[in-house]
Amino acid sequence: MSDLKKTIPPVSPLRSALSSSLPKRDATVREFSFSPADFERVRKLIHQHAGISLSPVKQDMVYSRLARRLRATGKQSFAEYLDALEKNGGDEWERFVNSLTTNLTSFFREPHHFPIFAEHLRKLGNRRPIRVWCSAASTGEEPYSIAITVLETFGANASHVSIVASDLDTNVLATAQKGVYPAERVEKLSPERLRRFFLRGTGAQEGFVSVRPELKSLIQFQRINLLDASYAVKGPLDVIFCRNVMIYFDKPTQYKILSRFAPLMQPDGLMFAGHSESFLHAADLFRSQGKTVYTLASAR
Repeated sequence: MSDLKKTIPPVSPLRSALSSSLPKRDATVREFSFSPADFERVRKLIHQHAGISLSPVKQDMVYSRLARRLRATGKQSFAEYLDALEKNGGDEWERFVNSLTTNLTSFFREPHHFPIFAEHLRKLGNRRPIRVWCSAASTGEEPYSIAITVLETFGANASHVSIVASDLDTNVLATAQKGVYPAERVEKLSPERLRRFFLRGTGAQEGFVSVRPELKSLIQFQRINLLDASYAVKGPLDVIFCRNVMIYFDKPTQYKILSRFAPLMQPDGLMFAGHSESFLHAADLFRSQGKTVYTLASAR
């Protein structure tokens, strides 16, 4: 150790002085001005337009996502951007909402729901049309998982089943409609499901898979804001998938949405919620059947 110390030259006084005189880089300095008041404006606006309740701890997330919109629109501060948005937002409102929505999904996410869904389909049979609404479709993995379950239940004779897949975010809906995914997104599916329901890309599309046309034919994609006073979905609905989206709403907003779901449902309809969601505050509307599956409170 003593020999090693001798080999390290001392820092020269001049070098040390130069180093100490250089301005220190502050990791907290941001490209755009973003005050607590700006954050509160964002929280208010996203709640008004999408019902999303942003936690106070999301300030850094909001900055990083909306900073892209400031660069794209040429604004120099959040105050300038938000002023323009409120004055004449136009199409920017959609981009603002899209920037702040989170879209985490996967094929057969929360897999315990799909055998319950399949059993409900078998119970309904093919004596009448069956309508399913996937109300938070994201990039499409969930509605395609629903469609796979439908075809596995009814085989080729599934023309009586229709699926509406909606989302607030138009960007993810565009991805969902294409139905093209990196191959790693489906690597956890069984070889049988991969052969039956997906096409592997070749050439320029190598490393990607596309859902087969028979899956797409079951699904109608459309943009729906769950805060809307009414929904462009034809009822009565046999099943509503509303999973992992209610966590972004406060309880009064959740109740308002659930009160709009209830009249759309068949008396024996099922609603599937996310694993961390509970609707005890809406017990007059929906009754838990366990495993985050709900029926109408009025159902016998």
